[in-house]
Amino acid sequence: MTATAAPDVLDREGLNALVAALVAQGRTVVGPTVRDGAIVLAELTSADALPYGWGVELEAGRYRLVRREDGAAFAHSAGPQSWKNFLHPARERLWSADRTPEGDVSFTPDEPEAPSYAFLGVRPCDLRAIAIQDRVLTGGGYADTGYGKRRSGALLIAAECTEPGATCFCISTGGGPAADPGYDLALTEVVDGDGHRFLVRVGSEEGAELLDQVPHRTADTGTEGIARAAVEGARDRMGRALPPVDLRDLMGASLHAERWDDVAARCLTCGNCTMVCPTCFCTTTEEVTDLTGDHTERWRRWDSCFDLDFSYLHGGPVRSSPRGRYRQWLTHKLSTWHDQFDTSGCVGCGRCITWCPAAIDITEEVAALDAERAERAERAEHAAHGTETD
Repeated sequence: MTATAAPDVLDREGLNALVAALVAQGRTVVGPTVRDGAIVLAELTSADALPYGWGVELEAGRYRLVRREDGAAFAHSAGPQSWKNFLHPARERLWSADRTPEGDVSFTPDEPEAPSYAFLGVRPCDLRAIAIQDRVLTGGGYADTGYGKRRSGALLIAAECTEPGATCFCISTGGGPAADPGYDLALTEVVDGDGHRFLVRVGSEEGAELLDQVPHRTADTGTEGIARAAVEGARDRMGRALPPVDLRDLMGASLHAERWDDVAARCLTCGNCTMVCPTCFCTTTEEVTDLTGDHTERWRRWDSCFDLDFSYLHGGPVRSSPRGRYRQWLTHKLSTWHDQFDTSGCVGCGRCITWCPAAIDITEEVAALDAERAERAERAEHAAHGTETD
């Protein structure tokens, strides 16, 4: 069965049965739930833990939970975490070494068994982000085997977007509120006078087999039409947008723009934007040794191009200024990522805007760079014709 098959419908009891079936298979089910004042991703043992009746209010540097009257489970925007936290964890032990009584050193690679994940509620922007990380971490000549094992066993249940947030801009990155191929099942939530239900599309054989295990029915035209209209309506309610220009060309033409000084004066170089970004993948390694010196471990952990030591070479860092580090992040994300991976590194989820403590807005910065480029071009044209601008 494929995504072209006729859709079905699950009610809330069917969704409960879906989660129960996944747990019975021995899968680690991860989905959204309310914790610590946010909608976070965590292990679920029941669908009752989903954030029914909760939504969010977003702005640059601002995130608030708000109550909803309709009891919807997926009517919220992306939270502070992405699925990267599970597929490409923040800390991972690579190997350990021990000194033997004879004075030799034995090395033991750390190769734990990968969890059998089932991700419930994957947003379309995050579905695209997973596809990008697949390309980055497993598509080249030096594949990340840990990521590959975790990813190969993961079942993806998408939740299409019907409530975009004020910091969302996926449309302008080539995405949208509808789920692209790559899911096993795709849900579209509908809550109206006829009840609370989920339109379900199947995207893989594994998804079809899972759906067959739970109560469901063939979708009626009314439910299908409402679901489609809700997703299509979300396209027109995006809170932000990148300017409709060739971003690769813009970034290449803006390396010496004055705007970098403006953003550098506000940027704390804290790295929050890279930590919450669902596609940023940079890491470093560190050694952890016990007090005896007989045992050591090598750990890999997330790193950020905003870290002063990220570009450290003998004699000092290559990018010592906030201007240089912010410019590196933005030009790599929107431009040179194409050269490395044949895709942009931005999916328009808006997390970097929401979770920036200085409320720096990537869409605002790109628009400012575009306006500055246009102003430079206008000045150059006037200079070529011997005229002056006001």
